[in-house]
Amino acid sequence: MAVAEPWWRARRADAGAAGLALGVPVVTVVAYCLDMGLKSVVREDRPCRTLHVRTLEACPAPGDWSFPSNHAVIAASAAVALLFVSRRLGAVAVVAALAMGASRVWVGVHYPHDVLAGLLVGALVAVLAMRALRRRSAAVAGRLAASRLGAFLLTP
Repeated sequence: MAVAEPWWRARRADAGAAGLALGVPVVTVVAYCLDMGLKSVVREDRPCRTLHVRTLEACPAPGDWSFPSNHAVIAASAAVALLFVSRRLGAVAVVAALAMGASRVWVGVHYPHDVLAGLLVGALVAVLAMRALRRRSAAVAGRLAASRLGAFLLTP
């Protein structure tokens, strides 16, 4: 429900704000896809595989690469994108993203640089995409309004 709150409030404000709020999950998926491309290029083994230490969480299967952290990319992109829609909810999400990133190192499935890179990739994708979307939010809202879901997505 907390994720839907910015969209629900923006929907009542104006169509452009609702379009921007609807961009948050799209931006998160784009960041994840970029992350998967980076992982397949870098192909870094996880610390639980290379350091041969006991970890708090089961070590992912071989071929499930470490750099950058998927969790960090997804959390950072969602949190930063939410900042464009709701400062309050975005700030809470940023704190949660940082805590989640630290937990990935603590349980032994990522190196610190995996999480830092993931946070940077996610944040950068979100900033660039949300700025571009903000400039075109009225046009995006117009296209959404003309779609079958327009009445549900954009009008109170």
